[in-house]
Amino acid sequence: MKYRRFGRVDWQVSEVGYGMWGMAGWKESDDIQSAESLDLAVENGVNFFDTAWGYGEGHSEELLGELVRRHPNKKLYTASKIPPKNFQWPAKPEYTFEESYPTSHIIEFTEKTLKNLGLEQIDLMQFHTWDDGWSNREEWQRAIDDLKAAGKIAAMGVSVNRWEPENGIKALKTGKLDAVQVIYNIFDQNPEDELFPLCDEMDIGVIARVPFDEGTLTGTLTKETVFPEGDWRGTYFVPENLNSSVEHADALRPLIPEGMTMAEMALRFITMNKTVGTMIPGMRKARNVLANTAISDGQGLSHELLQELKKHRWDRKPTEWSQ
Repeated sequence: MKYRRFGRVDWQVSEVGYGMWGMAGWKESDDIQSAESLDLAVENGVNFFDTAWGYGEGHSEELLGELVRRHPNKKLYTASKIPPKNFQWPAKPEYTFEESYPTSHIIEFTEKTLKNLGLEQIDLMQFHTWDDGWSNREEWQRAIDDLKAAGKIAAMGVSVNRWEPENGIKALKTGKLDAVQVIYNIFDQNPEDELFPLCDEMDIGVIARVPFDEGTLTGTLTKETVFPEGDWRGTYFVPENLNSSVEHADALRPLIPEGMTMAEMALRFITMNKTVGTMIPGMRKARNVLANTAISDGQGLSHELLQELKKHRWDRKPTEWSQ
């Protein structure tokens, strides 16, 4: 496993982290499988784990806390997210600051997260949604200062909306945020335009989420794919999106090097960007952990392939189904 400096907080984090969205609201048997996968990830060098109160109303956080206690001799970086007070994802311009992140709510859910984790301090707390219209409000900035002074958080970040990487830049420019989480993958290259240069300038840690474009970049979806009832992807991959996504993935197939999968190529693409501190693929099963962590070998992709993949940038606008 290769490690990278995570912005001005100066942590050394595994370039392949662990996204824990898929570890919420499951049966006990699934929790056992999740714990085994998490332990395997630690064994393979993963030291950055990202969760949120919204993942099973704290259940995923509880699993992360248990993981930390199972590995007392290893530094595992814990990251979670405060849900908006109105529990609406994503943030929209018409949502007021008071509806979303008033000070009392920020404090309350940080405390809830710490209780779920069973820890006195979390390494990285993040706003789970954001709209830059709130950026100049002093309340959230003071709340961050107070939580740091109390030793409850080591760092604060923000997770920006899908396909809106610029809708967080004003907040970052306040200097109060140490990290940003953004969708970045072969298709979603637009963070490179404005967000990443600002992060380089201000030494802000970057977390790349949705590295597989919700599954498109695993190469396993077809236009006939049907998701189980209750699976969020069923509402995301409506026919309009599923058909287009499969077509975009199919266009990548001729570029996949011999002996490599599309999923591996997708993760290696992200490693080629040195602004990214860590990426957080979801990997509930052991085989996914082994496959994903194996790409962190310093090999990356050839310059020629990288330039070809750059041509597959897919700029999209948020829609009702994309959320």
